[in-house]
Amino acid sequence: MADMAKSEARKDGGIWETIKTIFWALVIAGVFRTLFFQPFWIPSGSMKDTLLIGDFLFVNKMAYGYSRVSCPFSMCPISGRILGSEPERGDVVVFRHPTRGDDFIKRVIGLPGDRIQIRNGVLWINGQEVPQQPAGTFTEPYEPQGPQQTLPKCRNEPVPEGGACEKDRYTETLPNGVAHDVLNIFDNGPGDNTAEFTVPEGNYFFLGDNRDNSGDSRWPAAVGGVGMVPAEYLIGRADRIVFSSAGKSLLYFWTWRADRFFKAVD
Repeated sequence: MADMAKSEARKDGGIWETIKTIFWALVIAGVFRTLFFQPFWIPSGSMKDTLLIGDFLFVNKMAYGYSRVSCPFSMCPISGRILGSEPERGDVVVFRHPTRGDDFIKRVIGLPGDRIQIRNGVLWINGQEVPQQPAGTFTEPYEPQGPQQTLPKCRNEPVPEGGACEKDRYTETLPNGVAHDVLNIFDNGPGDNTAEFTVPEGNYFFLGDNRDNSGDSRWPAAVGGVGMVPAEYLIGRADRIVFSSAGKSLLYFWTWRADRFFKAVD
């Protein structure tokens, strides 16, 4: 009987130790995710060709400091931002959608006080045209992409499934010298001519690099965009892709894109 009691005690102690180990592992993972790096999987094509559907990256949460959205479920008891620094024009940023609560990723184009406008598909900042240089054609297979199995939009439509889906590519150089690719699918598309926006103090204006397939600051949240994004909704900066999957799941390792391992986000 004594041996059985000792055995039961050891079993109970082992279970308790396992529970404590799991608990502290979750605590450490939560602290790491909150303070340092948050995983993010690209779900849509709004940032092509900088980011592709299925890119997996870690978001640098130290870049801009912390706010309530830094914690899972927006549980951080923080008003405004602490330990904050300002994003630079051209940064690729993950932020919390101001009304929907989803996490989005776009490029910072407008800083507080800037005047932003799109004219005939070309970006203007503070009354100055932002230069674009032709950079060839971005080509991808016309086939379902990612877990949502969406089909890409193509400049050369109609395209048969499995065919080459093409978009015009340009290199855009922002006033601070940051150069990045943008894609054009349609001429005179819905977002190719806008009113002039003035970015309010404490807010930022975001655009997707895939300009004809991005719900961004050109439209208010009520009609599928994001409008102006307050600083407290910034989560972190996307610096580097860890790996990328062209399939329906990150677990489908045979669909991983070999050329995107640890690729810098420009």
